[in-house]
Amino acid sequence: MPLPAGPPPLWNRNFRLFFVARAVAVLGEGMVPVGLAAGLLGDGRPDSSVGYALGAWIGTFAALVLFGGVLADRFTARRMMIIADLLRLPGAAVLAVAFTVGSPPLWSVYALSALSGVGAALFQPGVASTIPRIASDVQRANAVLRVVESLMTMAGPALAGLLLAFSDVGTVFAVNAATFGVSALCLALMRIPALAHDRIARGSMRAELAIGWREFTARNWLWGVIAIWTVYGLTVAGPMTTLTATLVTGDHGSSTYGVLMAVNGAGNAAGGLLALRLRPRRPLAAGAVALLGLPVNLYLLGSGASVALLGAGQFIAGAAFAFWLVMWSTSVQTHVPQEALNRMHAYDVAGSLLMMAAGRALAGPVAEAVGAEHVLLVGAGIAVLVVGALLVVRPIRTLGRAHGT
Repeated sequence: MPLPAGPPPLWNRNFRLFFVARAVAVLGEGMVPVGLAAGLLGDGRPDSSVGYALGAWIGTFAALVLFGGVLADRFTARRMMIIADLLRLPGAAVLAVAFTVGSPPLWSVYALSALSGVGAALFQPGVASTIPRIASDVQRANAVLRVVESLMTMAGPALAGLLLAFSDVGTVFAVNAATFGVSALCLALMRIPALAHDRIARGSMRAELAIGWREFTARNWLWGVIAIWTVYGLTVAGPMTTLTATLVTGDHGSSTYGVLMAVNGAGNAAGGLLALRLRPRRPLAAGAVALLGLPVNLYLLGSGASVALLGAGQFIAGAAFAFWLVMWSTSVQTHVPQEALNRMHAYDVAGSLLMMAAGRALAGPVAEAVGAEHVLLVGAGIAVLVVGALLVVRPIRTLGRAHGT
């Protein structure tokens, strides 16, 4: 009598293709800020032009990601991710040509950055629902993807710098365009069986958003984490990104800042590897405890520690955040129904991104008023309170692993 077929191994054909798609896409995304800075500043544009170009991306992404979640639930995540890649590919190609032949007008750079933000808004919600469909071990899949994304986040700027040393800005954006092509091809080659809810009739966009909101608010642990995380993004994560750059660069130089960011990326990879081995019965509680590594980093930054200690803090913070992110992603992907998962992920991303963007914008004025070190030290205290809040809220603390994961 033949044995029943078990779940597919992690490295099945679909996961391998998705792994490559994510790796090359994150590599390409990491090249963009370097390419924009080199292209715009090299043409004599003001420093603010780089911020505006990146802001155009963030603005359109934040404004449209909720609609991206609805479209992914309606037309399937894979289809929307392919469309998103094919939308971003010609935009990057146009930038490649424009920077190669001359100095493109700022309005065109901003418009193409905004177009890339639209593509990202269509792409990102589908990541959450794709992983449970292609991997039987969702936590392991998330951990593996977190490791490669961390490595590619470090490799992207490095590759852009290498290309600029031997070529020009146009080459950076040409390679960026190619990464979207590779990603789209890999996604197109995936064969994901349709589920029953893929074929159900959908209502209007407004009705789908409303249904998604009801699904979101019906889960106390879900909206509880995101509510707490919005406070964290505004008061801790947003200011930390901006003030780390200004403090480290001002005290130790830009090269030291680059090395510390690489160390943070290595910590991210280590946190992903740790999540491959540990399978806590209460993932969110374990992830919250791991987040105690973040206030350590903030304290070291705010207290003027040596470069060696700053490196240790960055590694610890990177590992802590990666471990939390794997626990959080796995919990969402295994406890939320597939038919609502893309919209849930979109609400998560929109709330987190908007608050982090606000925190980054407010960091400068607040730091000028009270001092950057004081803002970071207060942020360290708030980060500890955030961990306490995550552990105090019972639905978050007691959420267990989904059956079979």
